[in-house]
Amino acid sequence: MDHFKYKNGHLYAEDVPVEKIANDFGTPLYIYSYATLIRHFKAYEESFKSIKHLTCYALKANSNSTIVKIASKEGCGADVVSGGELYKALKNGISPKKIVYAGVGKTKDEIAFAINKGILMFNVESLDELLQINDVAKSLKKQAPIALRINPDIDPQTHPYISTGLKKHKFGIPIEDALEHFKIAQSLANTKVLGIHMHIGSQLTNVLPFVDALKRILKLKYDLKNLGIEIDYLDIGGGIGINYNDEKPPHPSELSNHILPMLKNLDITLILEPGRSIVGNAGILVTKTLYLKKGDGKEFIIVDAAMNDLIRPSIYGAYHRIEPVKKTKRNTILADVVGPVCESGDFLAKDREIKKVNKGELIAVMSAGAYGFSMASNYNSRPRPAEVLVKGDNNYLIRKRETFRDLIKGEIIPDFI
Repeated sequence: MDHFKYKNGHLYAEDVPVEKIANDFGTPLYIYSYATLIRHFKAYEESFKSIKHLTCYALKANSNSTIVKIASKEGCGADVVSGGELYKALKNGISPKKIVYAGVGKTKDEIAFAINKGILMFNVESLDELLQINDVAKSLKKQAPIALRINPDIDPQTHPYISTGLKKHKFGIPIEDALEHFKIAQSLANTKVLGIHMHIGSQLTNVLPFVDALKRILKLKYDLKNLGIEIDYLDIGGGIGINYNDEKPPHPSELSNHILPMLKNLDITLILEPGRSIVGNAGILVTKTLYLKKGDGKEFIIVDAAMNDLIRPSIYGAYHRIEPVKKTKRNTILADVVGPVCESGDFLAKDREIKKVNKGELIAVMSAGAYGFSMASNYNSRPRPAEVLVKGDNNYLIRKRETFRDLIKGEIIPDFI
């Protein structure tokens, strides 16, 4: 899968044995494939080359500077949701004119930072935020470029925690209120309306929700034109899923085949915000088996990676394939794969039919490149893992493993203690 393959019974990342990388850098360890990243970036460019478009990599999926730099080198922009992500995008060569800024809780300082840097546009999520952006822009004697994020009330048919396009969600402006919000935005002296934004959810395995949502957004664009409000950018968000288990997610070309006919003869620039579909299957998490424990009706495989390293299974019940790094004939057991964190929710797999492993053996958690390290924490005062990029037969450390000293960085004990 995506340049992580077995050769002579050993799992390789491109042309480097995973076992060698783990021996060199320790575990837990994230490993990414450069060839997979490039293939995925190019899949979007090739699929949408017939229309004016901008692919904005969603840093929330994985904001390691090396991966952001690769996105920049491939000509991508950035979808950011915090001042920190904006800083990292700019620091790694992404032009501010290729950056869109989403998120429901932008602070005054973050808004000012983005305006001063000259980003392409804010994706505005509420009337309150719109007025705040206008006020900040006024104080800076500038005009802030904006799109309004419209909630089309379309079910994306995905996990409820990563679904964002229904009325009950905190994201965006209800589509029935859109015209009034655009009128207000147009009337403000320090905002400039450039676009419409939508994002209905993540890990979508069907393009039809995209199509249904876009139909509603295009009707809105037509209504806005009748009001004299021209739209230059149509931002359809991201959300294409990846294969974690038996899913059959669409290729970007399938999405383009469905939506490009809907956009013909429109003088707009299409913005795409892929994240998971770029980096998800480009990464794995490697962990070592510490202990084996018999339970009631199942076994426990206790490993050195925990929910603080990969929290998706704990909070989403997310499925990640788990494979031994050495491929041999093995019996299958029913087991939980669990970490050292003091929580019953600390697991990487639960009640899983899995190949039996031995104490001290390496196992790989597949499809862990998205929302893996980016959601990692220091819970239980655990240093976060190292990250390595593989290109061909070379591997490069792209983030050092944290040390105990890193855990107290920035902490200050008052003199009276």
